[in-house]
Parts: sequence; C-alpha cells; structure tokens
Amino acid sequence: MSAQKPELKVSVFSDYICPFCYIGSRRLMRLDRTYDLKVNWAGLEIHPETPPEGMPIERLGYPKQQWTQMMAALTEMAAEEGIEMESHDFTTNSHKALLLAEAAKHAGRESFYALHERLFHEFFSQGKNIGDEQVLRTIACEAGVPESIVDVAWRNQDYEQRLKLNLQHAQELGVRGTPTFVFGQELLVGAVPLADLEAAAARASRPVDTGQL
Repeated sequence: MSAQKPELKVSVFSDYICPFCYIGSRRLMRLDRTYDLKVNWAGLEIHPETPPEGMPIERLGYPKQQWTQMMAALTEMAAEEGIEMESHDFTTNSHKALLLAEAAKHAGRESFYALHERLFHEFFSQGKNIGDEQVLRTIACEAGVPESIVDVAWRNQDYEQRLKLNLQHAQELGVRGTPTFVFGQELLVGAVPLADLEAAAARASRPVDTGQL
C-alpha cells in the first residue's frame, strides 16, 4: 500500500486576465504529486474598470520599458510550463469569469479544474474574450460545467459576496499583486519558481511542536 500524501492547504489570490496567474497555477498544481493539495482559489479582480468588450492592453498605462520586460519574462516562463501564449495586446473584464469559477466549484473538482484551465487557455492562447457571457457559456459547456450552474453564476448574490470577501481578505493580508500564494502565515507573490513553492509547502506542512509530552 502506498503512503498517503500529506494534506496541504493553500489559498491563491488570482485573476483569469493575469498571465502570471496562469503560470503560477500550472506550477502550484505540480505540488499535487507530493501533497493532497487543497486549494482555495480566491478570485481577485485586478482591473474592474475594464469594459466587458475589452480594450487594448496599452490603455492599462504600463510604462513601455516595464511592459517589454514583463512580456519577455512571461514568454520565458510560459515556454518552461509548456504554455503557448498569443501576443498579449488585449485585455478584458474578468468579473463574470470569476463569478462563473465560484459557481463551478459546486460542480466538483474535475469540472472546476477543467473550467479553471480553459479560462486561462482560451484567453491567453486563443485570444477569446472571457468578458463576453456567450463565450463563457461555451467554455463552461466544454469544461463539463452543468448549464444549471452557469445559469445562476451571474444571478446568485452569494457569488458576488464571495468576491467581495476575497477582496477584503486580500486587503487584510496586505496582498499587493496576483498571483499571491498563502501557505499558512507565509505569502509568496508572483509567478515564483516551483522550488519556492515546494519550500513554502514543506514549511507549511511541517508538524508543529506543541511541547506536550
């Protein structure tokens, strides 16, 4: 009988229009080889001002040199993770995608993770506008999320409240960027190397010495 993997609980503040969140998600899920991974995907809308029809990326206001450096790093990391990314010159509003992901958690682990991966893939690799409700419905269907869940994703105020609570929690923790990984009391910010995630996981899963005899 194989040894049972230790449970590892992680919270991740993430957004589906954040390319580094795509990288971070791929890296984090590789910890599943060692741990019984329990992830709280806490959706955090990073550009709520963006219209659902989308807009050119330059309107976000990043300095040209900073953006060039970010994209060079992104291209290198994406290649390491086997992710094919289109030229990232378009962004959109992620609010409905985040609500859909919250609702899809009720569809079970398999459907949620299928949707989770496809939202990233369709936006960054296929150039689809995940701010568009019909696009999201198609993605959800292909991921195996029941239509009944999709129908309530944008009407049930519980999901709106969940996003508000995610934002509140992020502010309380001092989260300043996405992705942010929370291992116990430790925060890792950005698409950090796999080795950093593994080290944080080891620290978080280490038994606590209570001093009891």
